[in-house]
Parts: sequence; C-alpha cells; structure tokens
Amino acid sequence: QVTLTESGGGLVQAGDSLRLACAGPGVSGRAWRAYAMAWFRQAPGKEREFVGAISSTGAITYYADSVKGRVTASRDNDKKIIYLQLNNLKPDDSAVYYCAAKFDSGSPGSLEGGWSSTPYWGQGTQVTVSS
Repeated sequence: QVTLTESGGGLVQAGDSLRLACAGPGVSGRAWRAYAMAWFRQAPGKEREFVGAISSTGAITYYADSVKGRVTASRDNDKKIIYLQLNNLKPDDSAVYYCAAKFDSGSPGSLEGGWSSTPYWGQGTQVTVSS
C-alpha cells in the first residue's frame, strides 16, 4: 500500500515562493527507494498537467517547459519525503498540486511519461497565487 500525502500549499502573492512536500511514511524504505516521483497540477476546468519528476535516487530530474527554471524537485529518502520548490510564482501556477509514485525503471526518458497508469497518487494540496 502506497499512501502519499502532500502539504505546503497556501495563498501567496505573485513573485513569492513555496515549498511543497509529499510524504509516504507508511511506505517501506525499500519500496520508497525504488520509486520515481512526480508532481502534477490541475487548475479548475483544466486537464491535469505534468510539472516535474525526480528519479528514485534523486540524481535525475525532469521538468515541464512551463515551469523550468522556477521549480526544483528534491527528495530525502531517509525521511521518505519529496519536495517541490516553487519560485517566482505566477497566478497561472494556481492549482491543486499532486504527487505520484511509480517504479523507477531507470530507462532513458522514463521520468517523462507513463505516470497516468500508476495507482499511487496523493490527495493534493492547493496553491493559490494572487496578482
């Protein structure tokens, strides 16, 4: 059973920063270290959008062009937490942010896709950016 819980969202002003977290305390350490993790977001009336992903070791990250340069994903495998640092936030960044986990195959490009088939998603944390 993989239960993921996001936190860190809130109401901020444009230009501010936030750090989101996604924890999996109930996941075994061995399993956690085998999972690549991703962040998605969904704004009202819009489809879920990929934000970024991080490999199981944290050595490799991949970001959507829409956020590249403003977000950084990281992870602490001892604590079983991943983070998403969001900088220079814009009103268009307002959305519910979700984390997801899938087995890290280590294949080139594996962080870029294949997330829709994983059953492991958190419940989301709301980020609202005012102008």
